[in-house]
Amino acid sequence: MERLLDKLLDLRMFRAFRVKTTPRWIVLLLDMLIVLVSYVATEIAGMYSQHVVIPSTTILVNAFVVLAVYFAVTYVSKSYTCVIRLSVIEDLYRIFMAIAFSTILLCVLNVFKTLFTGSPFMKYWNILIIGALSFSMMMIERLCIKYLYMRMNSATTGRKRVLVLGTSFGSVFLANALKGEIGGKYLPVGLLSIKSGSESSEINGFKVYRFDPTTMTERFARENIEGLIFDAKSNNLMSSGFADYFIKNDILLLAMNKVAEFEQDKESGDKNISTFIKEVQIEDLLGRDPIVLNNPLVSQHINGSCVLITGACGSIGSEIVRQVANYGASKIVLFDQAETPMHDIALEMKKNCPKANIELFMGDVRNRERLDEAFGKFRPRYVFHAAAYKHVPMMEINPTEAILANVKGTRNVADMALKYDVYKFVMISTDKAVNPTNVMGCTKRLAEIYCQSLFFDAQRQGKKTQFITTRFGNVLGSNGSVIPLFRKQIAAGGPVTVTHKDIIRYFMTIPEACSLVLEAGCMGSGGEIYIFDMGEPVKIYDLARRMISLAGLKPDIDIKIEEIGLRPGEKLYEELLNDKERTTATVNRKIMIAKVRTYDYNDVCKNIDNIIQLAAAGNVHDMIYAMKEFVPEYKSQHSRFESIDKEIEGEAPQSNPDTLQPTAE
Repeated sequence: MERLLDKLLDLRMFRAFRVKTTPRWIVLLLDMLIVLVSYVATEIAGMYSQHVVIPSTTILVNAFVVLAVYFAVTYVSKSYTCVIRLSVIEDLYRIFMAIAFSTILLCVLNVFKTLFTGSPFMKYWNILIIGALSFSMMMIERLCIKYLYMRMNSATTGRKRVLVLGTSFGSVFLANALKGEIGGKYLPVGLLSIKSGSESSEINGFKVYRFDPTTMTERFARENIEGLIFDAKSNNLMSSGFADYFIKNDILLLAMNKVAEFEQDKESGDKNISTFIKEVQIEDLLGRDPIVLNNPLVSQHINGSCVLITGACGSIGSEIVRQVANYGASKIVLFDQAETPMHDIALEMKKNCPKANIELFMGDVRNRERLDEAFGKFRPRYVFHAAAYKHVPMMEINPTEAILANVKGTRNVADMALKYDVYKFVMISTDKAVNPTNVMGCTKRLAEIYCQSLFFDAQRQGKKTQFITTRFGNVLGSNGSVIPLFRKQIAAGGPVTVTHKDIIRYFMTIPEACSLVLEAGCMGSGGEIYIFDMGEPVKIYDLARRMISLAGLKPDIDIKIEEIGLRPGEKLYEELLNDKERTTATVNRKIMIAKVRTYDYNDVCKNIDNIIQLAAAGNVHDMIYAMKEFVPEYKSQHSRFESIDKEIEGEAPQSNPDTLQPTAE
């Protein structure tokens, strides 16, 4: 019988009628037909048992009343809108409640009919029997449709046999949904449990496999299971190292990370659940928590305010634009010199945030007059300064440009913020500013020093502008970062290049970094340098191996990993705090305040003016010398500027920054 059914379901003429989801109006029509049949059957049974004949007009009127009540309640309750192939107990509960309410409503109408005419239009037992019959038949209807879907699905070929991680309700629901898909990509054959117990158990028809690292690979191969699917709730488990077992054994990992979005689409049936499943990327395994953009503190500050963002087309700047738009800024001024990226972000915002008031302002932060024009025209209340040169080797080659963009540019923007009474100025800094070993890191430290000293000087003069600095490490997927580079190298067949086998870096997602920047900026009162909890550092060599394995290849066999040596200015370990610095906690456990020494504003201006003048004149040696004297913790590594360190070490120091007393902000 099953073989005959499979053949019927494989007929081309029958396949033409396959649809992913039964149309809602058909389900509603079937439900009303069931109610009508239940009513007619109840009336006929009553007439036969009591040997009475009910006039056809009475039957028609009563049928109309019953159908009208059931239709109204069903339509309002939307009990007919569930995707039958994915139906669960909750859907049956909705049907039960709709029928129960319809039954109660008919009983109430019966009472009123009795009060006004002296006789009911139907016996109360008949109303209850109609409800019971309708519920039973609707259950059978849905089970039949569900079974047909599953039979059609089992008749298809070319689907990957997979296990679903976990035995919870969510895992069973996911397995059922995948199994019931027409034209789906994956066929769940069981559930993988990491708990101890019997392997003979089954849940809802799915065999429960117990995780055993000694036999799991053999089990997957023997039963032709190609992969493992897990949902967002298992991200912590997978990122803790559990995923490495499957990666090393070439078992495909698939992530279901959009359960909430799928739940929203479940009723409409517009999408298969397979569309929400993707092959696991390295970002999914680095242990970063998901970001929820509903911070009431940020909303309170940003909503209705004019916000200016420099470097608005970069990785960080563009994400700040998106988040600020979601918080309801009255106007968002995008300040950047990159023409094509500016055009791209403008099109994106027009599509995704059509209500956002976006102003495009082409300009370079090194151009003080252009900045003055922007600040004077828009009078922003909040400024997020993300414009900077950030690539360490490139700035080591072009150090004067690093000074002009990162130091002079920051000074220009900060000065304009003070001139036009901006409420909050938030500078984006980097972990490379701590004990800098390269030009880029030192320029960011100089920018930090200028903003902090400007705040304390302005505060003494009674100015209200708050200057805040945020530091964090590498962001996943940013322009020029290591993960996109590794992906390109893997796609090209290798080799994957790492600078040193022991090099480690901190990573954070772009949305997470920008969310914390907004929160830190809003909670700050001025003068703070905020640092973010970057989690555990990641060994870049291990990152490369995992990415190769996730691509379905074998490290050092299919793709070679080459160690090419540290680049100019690069160090093995990034730091978020200077050795002499301390931190204090904030209300957000991921945000801390660095307690650092402060500098005299006039002294800062004198030194920075000198450094900028040397940069403008192209005098690289004296510029680097001046930078190292003013920021004595700046010690070059793997750089041509190490010789300048030796020059300074051979002379008596002209100033000792340790004589400056630490000042708590």
